[in-house]
Amino acid sequence: MAAIDGAEVAKHNSKKSCWVVLHSKVYDVTSFLSKHPGGAAIILKQAGSDATEEFEKYHPLDYINDLPDGSPLGPIDPNTLGKLRARKDQTSASASSANEENEIPHVSMCVSCPDFEKAAKVVLPLKSYVYASTSANSGLSLRANLDDWGRINFRPRVMRNVGDVDTRRSIFGHSSPYPFYISPMGTLGAIHPGAEPEVVRGAVRKGIHAVISTASSKQVDQIWQRFEDEQKTLGNASPTRLFYQYYMPVDRKRAIDLMHIVKKCGYKGLWITVDTPVLGKRTADRVLQAEEALAVGIAEEGTVEWETGEENAFAPAMGGRVVSGQLSPHTTWEDLQWIRKEWGGPIVLKGIQCAEDAKLAYEYGVDGILLSNHGGRQLHTAPSALMTLLEIRTYCPEVIGKLEIFLDGGLRDGSDVLKALCLGATAVGVGRPFMYALAAYGSQGVERCVDVLAEELSTGMRLLGVTSLDQLIPEMVNASRLLNEMWRPEGAVLKSRL
Repeated sequence: MAAIDGAEVAKHNSKKSCWVVLHSKVYDVTSFLSKHPGGAAIILKQAGSDATEEFEKYHPLDYINDLPDGSPLGPIDPNTLGKLRARKDQTSASASSANEENEIPHVSMCVSCPDFEKAAKVVLPLKSYVYASTSANSGLSLRANLDDWGRINFRPRVMRNVGDVDTRRSIFGHSSPYPFYISPMGTLGAIHPGAEPEVVRGAVRKGIHAVISTASSKQVDQIWQRFEDEQKTLGNASPTRLFYQYYMPVDRKRAIDLMHIVKKCGYKGLWITVDTPVLGKRTADRVLQAEEALAVGIAEEGTVEWETGEENAFAPAMGGRVVSGQLSPHTTWEDLQWIRKEWGGPIVLKGIQCAEDAKLAYEYGVDGILLSNHGGRQLHTAPSALMTLLEIRTYCPEVIGKLEIFLDGGLRDGSDVLKALCLGATAVGVGRPFMYALAAYGSQGVERCVDVLAEELSTGMRLLGVTSLDQLIPEMVNASRLLNEMWRPEGAVLKSRL
């Protein structure tokens, strides 16, 4: 196949004829513009140019295979790359002028989780910051996640010998120095060039477990390879284990194939996302998408349909811009039977939001549940994970101790991990703080974020009057403010002693 001149590629820079270069090959993506869940504007910005760098922020290389038939046109003539259309750099989330307010502080200046967001906002492009910070509708679900941690108070015990504390906790038999883990986050290539492998590097060096998203920027085996490389560097001394957040493809064969790839790599558990039958309304992302469309003159075409479930559906990362065929409204409890047969390892349902479903999860034989409202990004006014945990304690306490119970959403202080553990949680997931730490400082930021949370955790244990996590009991917290707002059946009387 003859090489294509860069000058010819540069001519195809409109919605009528849109060509891009990806990894030294030319693709005609004109017919794909209207199907791209992230909107046509993001592609048109790259029209007639080398889009490889932007593509890799959001997609593994093999996603090129999901482009329509006829898209590949041939290799680019390397001697004519200079003739491609020049692209403008994205603006950052904060002002571009360098002054004290937008210079990144030294990583040691990050002494609490909110400090990482301040640093990240300086360096992140606007699109990436919107992705990281956005939530569903008017943001009430996210606000509840943040606020509810502060609505539970400790009941400390004093005059205890707390000179030494043990913060260790296991997830499915895999010990970790801490009872918190790195939550799955999609398309981290948009946050930092090192993407998910850079997170893994920091996790391994600190011995913390991590859950990897199907919607990652890098391929599942690439991420696993970095994990193995880092383990070898440390002499296999790190207790870190990787688990896999699974967006189940609509096509059964693709779903099974993906599970087998993940299992062959060595991931220790399948965390099935069950709260995304369709994508929630990510308001800020929609606004940005509309602005991008206006900028390239395609506003009259409207926005891409967000209700998904067909073969060209996309998973909910970066505003629903990745992972072809992996957002299904058809998944049911009965699917767990064949999933368990094909996987053969621990299964967690990610996105449980009521006591009834927690009980169903136990009855269907899963190994764990993750109480989560997807970081406030799915259902408007969904309950916080803490509220769901209290509901489970009240209406189906029999599942506590029978399932491993995880929760995430809104945690910004290591001492709050103790609140969840007092109420019966196995471990707590932390997402955005690690994302912001990655954006500003790479793997060094990930390590620093672990240190910040770990110090707050151990300090909290001493001030609470405990020396090991197995000493935590419900009576050590006062959750009455949340209990008073908790759902209950008509006429039901709360029996909790909290």
